[in-house]
Amino acid sequence: MEQFAVIKDIVIILLVSIPIIYLFNRIKIPSIVGFLVSGMLIGPSGLQLITGIKEIETMAEIGVILLLFFIGLEVSLKELMKMKRFLIIAGGLQISLTVIIFSALFMILQIEIYKSIYIGMLISLSSTAIVLKILSDRNELDAPHGKIALGILIFQDLSIVPMLIFLPILGATSELVVSDIFLKLLASVAAVAVIVMLAKFLMPKILIQIAKLRVREIFTVGILLLLLGTAYLTHSIGLSFAIGAFLAGLILSESDFSHQILSEIIPFKDAFNTLFFVSIGLMLNFNFVIQNPIILTTLTLGIIVLKCLIVIAVVIVMKFPLRIGIITGLTLAQIGEFSFVLSQAGMKYDLIESSFYNAFIASSVFTMVLTPFAIYFAHNLSARIKVKSIFSGKNRVEQKTKISNHVMIAGFGLNGRNLAQVLKETGIPYIVIDLNSETVKKEKAKGENIIYGDTTRAELLLSANIENAKVIVLAISDPPSAKLALRVAKKLNKDIYAVVRTRYIAEVDAFIKLGADVVIPEEFETSLQIFNKVLEKYHIPLNVRSKQVALLRSEGYRVMRKSEEEIHPFIHLDEILALGLTETYYVGEDNINIGKTLAEINLRSATEATIITIVRNGKIISNPSGKENLQAKDTLVITGIHKAVDDAVSYLDNKKID
Repeated sequence: MEQFAVIKDIVIILLVSIPIIYLFNRIKIPSIVGFLVSGMLIGPSGLQLITGIKEIETMAEIGVILLLFFIGLEVSLKELMKMKRFLIIAGGLQISLTVIIFSALFMILQIEIYKSIYIGMLISLSSTAIVLKILSDRNELDAPHGKIALGILIFQDLSIVPMLIFLPILGATSELVVSDIFLKLLASVAAVAVIVMLAKFLMPKILIQIAKLRVREIFTVGILLLLLGTAYLTHSIGLSFAIGAFLAGLILSESDFSHQILSEIIPFKDAFNTLFFVSIGLMLNFNFVIQNPIILTTLTLGIIVLKCLIVIAVVIVMKFPLRIGIITGLTLAQIGEFSFVLSQAGMKYDLIESSFYNAFIASSVFTMVLTPFAIYFAHNLSARIKVKSIFSGKNRVEQKTKISNHVMIAGFGLNGRNLAQVLKETGIPYIVIDLNSETVKKEKAKGENIIYGDTTRAELLLSANIENAKVIVLAISDPPSAKLALRVAKKLNKDIYAVVRTRYIAEVDAFIKLGADVVIPEEFETSLQIFNKVLEKYHIPLNVRSKQVALLRSEGYRVMRKSEEEIHPFIHLDEILALGLTETYYVGEDNINIGKTLAEINLRSATEATIITIVRNGKIISNPSGKENLQAKDTLVITGIHKAVDDAVSYLDNKKID
């Protein structure tokens, strides 16, 4: 039965993972942390339900291959160029500074230079999966710190490829010779270039032939063949499986089948990634943790603090305020999943010793587990720093904008731009405040009344003359910042009319309590649009639809936020459906009613709808009599309740009436 031990291990992993993942999702901690904890519990240092992990590691390797394949498949050069500032500048600076600083620190600790560089590379990467999950749950992906974090994470994910190429060079010798490094790097790049050219020439042709067979199973197997075949090819020339997987994804991303490929591979990716993260937890040595608590605590906190400070420095260089730097820094302060990929690859080249490997695994797991709490702490810390400065009485502004009775627009995205355009056309004075220095520079050159700054700062709001402002519109995609800005604005001008844009209905009450006069949740506005379009399809006239929409809005979103037992949003729908409506009907040349009089057609008796007007050859026949004959190309104006009009259209088409 020994040959079936791996199946037993997988059953145990799945059995333990399900309740733990459910628990972690309930407390809003990413599933990856649950996978890690599962591995820790059932591993050799835990309950010892699994003791041999070689087979699991092999399957975990497939998870890594699929992970890199997905990154390559989802890379869009056009999308990357749109965020090049966050991607290249922020990402490049973060990786470079982290590798340099940590390499120098470990060299001071008498660790060889090539191993120090390798450790710096391990620590430089953060967890894309964990961070994006948390930012998405908090609705902060579009916030300034969310955009910066996303840019850095994408750069880190792409950096794993050159790092994997660089590993054989680091592992070749303890003495780094520049000429050797250059030659080996050149050879690796040349090998990759050859594989890319071959794959780019062959893959599309193979894919087209597979698709022509129109058999889904063959398509799925064919994709796996291309993926694993390319990965094995790179492995056979001394590079890693992961590089081949990334290249395969990158090439296939340009094909017309990329979306179908994604849908076919996702189930495999999720299953094998579960094994990958659980296998990392299996490697955690509890005995090592118990024996070295001070070292591990120091290492974990040191990584978090130093990575945070490096990101803060990068954010400040990009001309964002310290508050954004603190949040972004603590958001990216953990070690990421690709660090585990790099660590396993580095072990093949003796770049990491077993004792430090145990320390690395432990500190990595701890930084991941602490990430949700670090992000929560970051927001509280940044808010407290601001609140202290806001109400300390030291906020003196030397120069104010010469504007009054104006609208203050926080954020110059789509909503902010549209509002500014309308205000400009109507002659209402306004001032825009935005945190993106490039946007401010570009719009100022166009003559826009815009200033750079953080709306959570009292000094900035005072310089924009908030004391004499009439309205403030918070159109920023950052709920925590919007709440803080609202609080500050109301403190500085209690009479200012505050309009807040937010995404979800659940956030409305919090803004109302902070003093917002109007809160517009995008979620609710979308529901109104859907409601409007559905009624339009059922021929409910515009004035009636507008009345219902206005009715819902006039109740201040109350009906959408109350429980179903208290009030239903369509409580007035029966009244609407009972109202009359008007519809037009065109008489085609093959209509069976042509030549008949309206009395002969007898539409009112058959359907309870009435023909009130006939449009014929550009002339209007109002209130036509029963003697009026129906002619081809007539347009009839019919009125009645909803069902009557529908029945009239069917009746005139000689169709059965329900």
